[in-house]
Amino acid sequence: MWYGTYNRCHDPGVHIVSATAPTEGPSETLATDQDKATEEVINSDALIEAIDSLGHDLAAARSAIGKFIFGQDEVIEETLITLLAGGHLLLIGVPGLGKTRLVETLGAVFGLDDSRVQFTPDLMPADILGSEVLEESDTGKRSFRFIKGPVFCQLLMADEINRASPRTQSALLQAMQEHRVSVAGEYHALPSPFHVLATQNPLEQEGTYPLPEAQLDRFLMQIDVGYPDLAAERDILINTTGIDAGAPEQVMDAAALMAGQRLVRQVPVGESVADAILDLVRAGRPESTDIEAVSEHVSWGPGPRASQALMLAVRARAVIEGRLAPSVDDVLALAHPILRHRMALTFAARAEGVTLGSIIDQLCARIA
Repeated sequence: MWYGTYNRCHDPGVHIVSATAPTEGPSETLATDQDKATEEVINSDALIEAIDSLGHDLAAARSAIGKFIFGQDEVIEETLITLLAGGHLLLIGVPGLGKTRLVETLGAVFGLDDSRVQFTPDLMPADILGSEVLEESDTGKRSFRFIKGPVFCQLLMADEINRASPRTQSALLQAMQEHRVSVAGEYHALPSPFHVLATQNPLEQEGTYPLPEAQLDRFLMQIDVGYPDLAAERDILINTTGIDAGAPEQVMDAAALMAGQRLVRQVPVGESVADAILDLVRAGRPESTDIEAVSEHVSWGPGPRASQALMLAVRARAVIEGRLAPSVDDVLALAHPILRHRMALTFAARAEGVTLGSIIDQLCARIA
């Protein structure tokens, strides 16, 4: 049996949890205690150095992406947070806002193998996952060979995901959750890392299949991509209608990204941040909340996966911004993109013009 022991980080009030073996009894010597204390300090210093190094790499990656994606600084940051937290992303926005270009740029900057699938009503699971074909050798022997589909990549863009049938959506759901696919009774592992960036057009609803709650919950964040401001649109106009600027610079590779994802899980989190996450998420459930607007207007609230997503995301945001530990401000900053697709309003609330944004604002005011 193992126990978690706390040792202090450089930031006051923040704890690092480390696994240590239970003592065999009172015979443990003072020298052993000193050796363990020295090892913990070394591990803490190494962690701080690794976080600093990762923060510098991510700052360079953010700068490289910003040279090709204009006026979407918040979208870029939240996308980087999603990747660093090891999650998937749902982008909601009208066509022409640079969502496809963002995926291509991310693939180049992080050295990831990227692919794009345009979802349509007639798209079949085999069109995404792949299929087995019957082949005949020179000797006349027949055998099946699996041909991989576009899902076998490290960064998949699922364009207009809500246009595919529920059957096809569920095939992608398995890949997102298990990082493997099942074809003809055989499992095939997906490359690592594996991330899905899906898009939806909020204007066109005819001929679409809304994503079920189970699949929405698999996305770490939902980002609403808005129109750029005047200055950003001027940059877009000037920089995208001239000579080709070339390919984005590769800053990191897949191995470095996965190392960063493992490191994020070691970032210390203060008890006040953990309490804020739990308070925020639990207050969003109509069955247990003490907020009148939630109990009256929300039909279902966020589950435990929302808390997990927030815990990973606030850690990733702290690293990206060059901090050694997250704060409650990180929870407030990420509440909307993490909760908005994990809650639903009642029909009466929608008829009255109540928005999920206003509900989440009340949840944030509770912990601010």
